[in-house]
Amino acid sequence: MKVDAVRGHLDGLLLAVLEPGPLHGYAIIAAVQQRSGGVLELRTGTIYPALNRLERTGLLSSSWQSSGERRRRCYELTDAGRRTLAGERTAWREFTAAIGSVLNPGPPPGLTT
Repeated sequence: MKVDAVRGHLDGLLLAVLEPGPLHGYAIIAAVQQRSGGVLELRTGTIYPALNRLERTGLLSSSWQSSGERRRRCYELTDAGRRTLAGERTAWREFTAAIGSVLNPGPPPGLTT
């Protein structure tokens, strides 16, 4: 799927995959891909700027963690990030309901069959 298709929803996707607990960048990419059934393939050049922005705005925090000899920056939700994720989910439900109403209209109101 094209990156343009997730533009505007990237923050919500990143917050959602971090909800269960901290992950490093590659694990975030893998989680999005796995949870989307392989449809969404985010690139490092897409997620790292977004992660940095989300951290600057206080929705994520990060820390360095070691895995063997490798150090990785791990990201996790802050309380503000959890509240924002709840808002993103509500907005997504409203958006998909509105689009669904246009693409798959039901019978006009008052019409009985």
